[in-house]
This record gives sequence, C-alpha cells and structure tokens, in this order.
Amino acid sequence: MVGVFRRSLSFPNKLPNRPPKPPAISQHTRSISLPSRSHPLVSQLRDSISDLHRWSSSSPLSNNHRSSDWLCTSLSRLRSIHESIDDVLQLPQTLQTLSQHRHLVEKLLEDLLRFVVAYDIFRTSVMTLKEEQAAAQVAVRKRDQRGVASYLRLMRRTSRDMRRLASTVRPIEKNYGADTQRPTVGPDAELVGAILDGVEVTVKVSVALFGGISASLTPRTAASSSWMRFKVKRENKPSGGAVYESFDEIREVNAEIERLLRGLRKMKDEEVRTAMRRMQELDGCIGGIERESERVFRSLISTRVSLLNTLAE
Repeated sequence: MVGVFRRSLSFPNKLPNRPPKPPAISQHTRSISLPSRSHPLVSQLRDSISDLHRWSSSSPLSNNHRSSDWLCTSLSRLRSIHESIDDVLQLPQTLQTLSQHRHLVEKLLEDLLRFVVAYDIFRTSVMTLKEEQAAAQVAVRKRDQRGVASYLRLMRRTSRDMRRLASTVRPIEKNYGADTQRPTVGPDAELVGAILDGVEVTVKVSVALFGGISASLTPRTAASSSWMRFKVKRENKPSGGAVYESFDEIREVNAEIERLLRGLRKMKDEEVRTAMRRMQELDGCIGGIERESERVFRSLISTRVSLLNTLAE
C-alpha cells in the first residue's frame, strides 16, 4: 500500500517539475515578428531616393543652368538606387510580395525596358558626339568650316534625339497613379512603394538629363528670327510647361562653335587656341557623362533581369 501510494504521488510531482514553456512561447513570439518583413535594404533604398530628391531640388543653379557635375552626380546616385533596387529584389519577402502582383511586375518590366532602350540610345549618341567632337577640333585647327558645320548639324540632330528620349520616358511616371493595383497598407506597401519611388526618380533624372542636353545643343543661331525663337521654345518645353535647364559647359561650347562657324577663317590664332581649349574641356565633360550613363544602363539591365526572375519563380 505504501509503495502504491508513493507511485501515485510521483505523478503530481512530475507535473510541476516539468520544464516550463516560456522558451517555446518566446520562440513563437519571434516567429510572429519575422513576417513584418521590415528589412534594412528597403529603408536604405528609401533613404537613397529621398537624398536624391533633396539634392536635386537644392542643387545650386546659375541663371537656370546646371553644370555637368550635377548631371554626372545625378547619374551616379541613380545608378546606386538601381543597385539598391536590385538588392531588394533578391529578398525572399520581395519575391513573395511581387508574386501576388504579377500585373504590376509586368508593367514594371515594360517600363524598365523603355529605360534600357532610352539609355542605350543615349550612350550611343554620347559616344558619337565624343567622336565628332574630336573631329571638330581637327577642323578648327585646320580652319575647315565644312568640318565645323558638320559638327553643328550633328548637334542639332542629337538635340532632337534627346528631346524624343525625354518624351519617351516622361509618361512612365503616370503609370503608377492612385488606380494602380498594389498593396496600400503594411510592410508589403512599403516594399512596393520603395520600388515604385525608384522608378519615379528615374523618370525625373532621365527627363532632366535628356531634356537638358537637348536644350544645351539647341543652336542659338536658329533662334535669330521670331518664328524660330518660338519654335525652339516650344520644342524645349515639356508637357508640364517647364523649360528644360541646360548644362553650362555644353551650352557655352556650343555657342563658341557657332561663333567659329561664322568667321573661322578670319579669326586670330589666339582666338582659335581659346576655342580649342574650350572644346578640349568639353571632352572631359562628355567622357564623364559617357561613363556614368554606361553604368546606369548596366544597372537598369540588372534590375530588369532580377525582376524577370520573380516571374520565373
């Protein structure tokens, strides 16, 4: 009887001595916090986008003209943003979120392709401009007005091409308005919103870039008559009514070359050397634009490939 009594007492003793469950409960609590999907890469992307917006709006302007440094820095920051978008697209939570919004992903893929094509055309145009710039320097040194005139024709053609590129990318911003099907609350909304903000800032920088170069290359002699002055003004005005801001170095050298064309053979040697020096300075400017536009082009391709992979999963 006593032995049986002891065995019956042993069961109640084991119940209180069983290890408590707080570790399991705390572990369960941590698993609840994980689906919040708040990731430092998303915050970093949003911060980079905000910094570019602030820097762009606060950049010092001189007589409504921007320098090539502004242009190159904008391209460099834009490249960093797309590298951050690419990193965000590698996150498992991004794959899970975007898989629920395939229509939005397809729209993003289409618009990224438009960016890739635009920057491919742009970098090709810049490479051609750089080559012709070198040929124009030879023409100036030889006082060959035909060679200078050929370069001016190229600048007019490039100006038109840049205007068309600005018109091509500008409507992309309207594709992600209030009627866009996307999450509106929670971490998913933050993640998708950061990606779409990256697209928006890409539109703004690209339009400023393409439109600014177009304005910089617009021949001043073409605006000599009242009709042409009106035409140039209309061509350089986007659908928002704002006029593109040109870039100092490109605009000033363009004006210098036009002046050379009007009297190259009569100019003094010192004047020709001055013009040559200005054109050589522009070489560095164009080289910087070429390098940064190439990097943006590559980052856009990488972003689109990563986005394509979300559809393949």
